[in-house]
Amino acid sequence: MDLPSGSDGAMTRGGGGDRVAALRKTVLATLGAVLLATSGWSFYQSRRLPEPVVLGPGVTRVRTLGEYFAGVRGTVNDCRLYFLEGEEPGGTVLVLGGTHPEEPAGRLAAWLLVENGRMAAGRLIVVLSANRSATTVTRLGGAYPPDFSIPTPWGERTFRMGDRWSNPLDQWPDPEVYIHYPSRQNLAYVDIRNLNRTWPGRPNGTLTERTTYAFMELIRKEGVDLVLDLHEAELQYPVISTIVAHEKGRELAAFVSMLLTDTEFKMGMEYSPKTLHGLSHREIGDHSQAIPLLFEAPEPFLDATRGRTTREALLTGKDEFVKRAGQAGLLFETMDDNGWPIDVRVGRHTSAVLVTLEVWTDFYPDRPLRLEGVPRYADVVALGTGHWLQNPASAPPGRVVVE
Repeated sequence: MDLPSGSDGAMTRGGGGDRVAALRKTVLATLGAVLLATSGWSFYQSRRLPEPVVLGPGVTRVRTLGEYFAGVRGTVNDCRLYFLEGEEPGGTVLVLGGTHPEEPAGRLAAWLLVENGRMAAGRLIVVLSANRSATTVTRLGGAYPPDFSIPTPWGERTFRMGDRWSNPLDQWPDPEVYIHYPSRQNLAYVDIRNLNRTWPGRPNGTLTERTTYAFMELIRKEGVDLVLDLHEAELQYPVISTIVAHEKGRELAAFVSMLLTDTEFKMGMEYSPKTLHGLSHREIGDHSQAIPLLFEAPEPFLDATRGRTTREALLTGKDEFVKRAGQAGLLFETMDDNGWPIDVRVGRHTSAVLVTLEVWTDFYPDRPLRLEGVPRYADVVALGTGHWLQNPASAPPGRVVVE
């Protein structure tokens, strides 16, 4: 059979085209593999970024959450518990930092308690990473930085940025509807990974539910009198610059609110809704002997109207878009050119903790809680958060652990 004229050339050209296409696919596949490997390594490093903690002079022992409930032992949420015990007997207070790690002022304030605090009377238990899983991921689609650094007189301390929810790598899949236990209230499906929607938890639940159950076991077994949960909120959220109090702690919270507003900065007070379940300020009070209070500081970085989510925006608390939202009357807190710097937010929390313990001691002199060595709001704002972070390189042997 005779081939049509020019068919040999066409076959030659077709073969060359196939080789070019194959080469292109190989190059693209190689580039994809390189991108996958480099991004995967970046995520791996971010998830395992070490956060050193210098055990201050007041830390008497360090335990883990898994010692109180085996259901979290050895998991990513088997977080450290830092005990500061005074020579004089008194009450017991638990401070929770890192319930929502994307709200870093709460974690940093807790860090200052551990690295500087001393209890003169009573016991203080501090948690830096209440939901440690959530410290290992950032909000999907939020373009958050994976970490941030705080300048200090001796260098920088770097911390994981974190998210509001447990890492999907640790708990998946989410249900179509999250049914809270034990109330049976229907909540947003993603909140099954939200530590502040799963209280009081359950022993056979998800990782997040088992974590809150473990904290409830800690509260009950250690006879905790008072629980302080440190948070930050977007300026478009009405529950901001305030204390949310269970009815058992309303009088306590009212006095703290008045004292802070009169002497240091504006702090409101709100009652914990009885019909909204899963939150620390509701369930801890309902299911234990402890009085729970939750503190909210302003964080423009979280607002829906924000600009770029950079490390600078996180630390300076400045954002032109959020400021314009305030000018349009869309905010529940003021926003000007000064923004809400991290030092202001951290200082609000340290003073809130100190004033709460002072008022507690006045209310319950038979169970005093006296904390010393921790900087107040004015001290943190004047000298910076980093001034109060200790240098791990110069710490005494055996007095540094890693979160």
